[in-house]
Amino acid sequence: MADSPVAALRQEYDAIARQLTGAPGGAEREAAKREIIAYFKKVDGILTELTQLKDDIRQLVDRYKQLAADTKQAAAPEFTGARPALHADHIGASTFIEKGWSLISLGDHAGAIQALTKALQLAPGETQAESLLGWAQMLHEDYDDALQTFSKVLMKEPANSLARINVGYICLKKQIFGEAIEHLSKAIRLDNDKKATLYAHFYLGLVYLQREMYEDAETFFEKTIKLGPNLIEAYYELGRVHWFAGDQAKAKSTWDGGFKANKFNPWGKKCQEMLERVARGEEPPRD
Repeated sequence: MADSPVAALRQEYDAIARQLTGAPGGAEREAAKREIIAYFKKVDGILTELTQLKDDIRQLVDRYKQLAADTKQAAAPEFTGARPALHADHIGASTFIEKGWSLISLGDHAGAIQALTKALQLAPGETQAESLLGWAQMLHEDYDDALQTFSKVLMKEPANSLARINVGYICLKKQIFGEAIEHLSKAIRLDNDKKATLYAHFYLGLVYLQREMYEDAETFFEKTIKLGPNLIEAYYELGRVHWFAGDQAKAKSTWDGGFKANKFNPWGKKCQEMLERVARGEEPPRD
C-alpha cells in the first residue's frame, strides 16, 4: 500500500542503505551513522506506540464481546490466563506461542491455530502450545481436532483440570455424554482449579438436562450458583430444569433471581426474556 507507514519507513531504510553503497568517505560514514541511530529510535518509538495501541484494541474487543455475547447456547469457558512468558530461544517457538495467545484473546481463532501450529512445528510436544492450540480449535468449533490436542495434554498432565473440562465440554457438544460425565466428574474430584471446578458443575448440569435427568441437573446447577453466583447462565438453565420438571413457579422465581443478580449481563437479560415468554403462554426452548 502506497500510504502504508511501513512502506514509508522502508523508503528511509533504502535511502540510508544507498549511502553505504560503495566506499563512502569518513564524513559520509559519520553522517550515515547519525541517520541510522535516528532511524532506529524512530522505528523503536513507533513500535512502542503500536504495542500500546494493540493493548487498547483488546479493550475494544472486550467491550464488543459484552455487547454481542451469544446467549443462544452455552459457550465454551471464557478464555483467560496469564500471557505466556517470552523467553529467548534459537528456534523462535515462544514468539508464536505469545502470538497465538494474543489472537485467541482477540477472538481470531483461525489465526491463533495457524500461529500455534507453527510453534509446534518448531518445538514439537511443547505443552503450553498444545494447550493453547486446543483452546483455539475448540473455540473455532474444530471439536475433533481439539479433542485430539487436549488428549495429548492430558497424557502428559493428567491433573490439568482446565484441559479436562474442555474435553468434557467437547464431549457434551458431540453428545458423548458418558465421556463428558467421566472427565467433568474427575475435574471436580481433582478440585485444583476454581474455574475448572465451577464449569465442571455447570456442564454436568447441562449433560443431565439434555438427558432429562432433572433431579441431577438441579443439583449441579444449584452447586454452580453457589460456587459462582456471577455465572448467570446457571440461573437460566436451572429455571429450564424446574420448568421441565413441572415446577413452573420455581422456574419463574429462578429466572427472576438471575435477572436481578445482573440485569446488564446477556444471560440476565435472557432470564427476563424467558419470564416474558412464559407469561405469553409460550414454552421455554428445549435446547
